Amino acid sequence: MRHQTMDQLHAVAEVHIDPIPVLDRTQRLNRWSDLLDCQPARLLTALTGTEYRATLERDAMRSDNSPISVAFEDKLLRDQGLQDDTYGEAKRFFELTDNQLHEIVCYCHVGATMQASRAAASVRASVAGRGFFAGLRESFR
Repeated sequence: MRHQTMDQLHAVAEVHIDPIPVLDRTQRLNRWSDLLDCQPARLLTALTGTEYRATLERDAMRSDNSPISVAFEDKLLRDQGLQDDTYGEAKRFFELTDNQLHEIVCYCHVGATMQASRAAASVRASVAGRGFFAGLRESFR
């Protein structure tokens, strides 16, 4: 095998770089839940009182080692456009309602910390268009 620079390759061949495929909402949410499921026992930090904050304050909320920060650690999701690990950015990027994101990250459902597996289940419930607790109730019927 002979190593050549890109300029040398362009002289003898057409070089095409495949663009990164754009993930749709469901694929982005599934990727997030898969990332959370990679370490199901990992303890993550919940956000406190998201439902009581004014919109601008809520959108700026973040915490180290939150479910959102797990998504932001992923290069693919950052390449897809996830700009930071704030509540507002997660809401925009994953196309979630406040109620859906509240169920994923808020402390009132889980306390100060949660296992990543619990956050993953909440993310999966939002893919299906229902909340975590509604999904849990349906699983016992």
